[in-house]
Amino acid sequence: MTRLPVRTPYSLLGGEDGVRRITRRFYALMDELPSVRPLREVHPDDLSDAEQKLFEFLSGWLGGPQLFMERHGHPRLRMRHMRLPIDESMRDQWMHCMRHALDSEVSDPELREQLYEALWNVADHMRNRASAHHPQGEYAHPA
Repeated sequence: MTRLPVRTPYSLLGGEDGVRRITRRFYALMDELPSVRPLREVHPDDLSDAEQKLFEFLSGWLGGPQLFMERHGHPRLRMRHMRLPIDESMRDQWMHCMRHALDSEVSDPELREQLYEALWNVADHMRNRASAHHPQGEYAHPA
C-alpha cells in the first residue's frame, strides 16, 4: 500500500523556502514599520540570529524538521522571553508584523487565517506584563 504524503502546514507553505520567506518578511517589516518601533527596540541591531531562531521554531511547529529542538533544546518560549517586557501592546506589534508577513507570503486564505489564529494564541501566551492601558486598536485580535 502506498502512503499518501502528509499535508502539514510546513508542506503547504512550500517547506523550508516558504517558512524562510515568512520569517524574512516578518523581520523586514519589523525594521520598516514605525508603528512597531518599541518591538524593534527590544531586539539587537542585527536580526539575523532572531530570524534564524524563528525559522527553526516555525519549521518544527508547522510540522517540518524539528530544527529548534535539535539545536537549542525544548523551545520553552515563555521562559526564553521572560527577560523581555511583553504586554498586550508588544504582542499586538509582533502580530501586526506577522499578519503582514502572512498576507504577503501565504496565498491560501484559509491556511493564512488558520496560521494567524494559531500564532495569535502563541503570542498571547507570551505575555508576561500587564498593560496599564491598551485600547482596542488596529492590531487587536478580532474577538
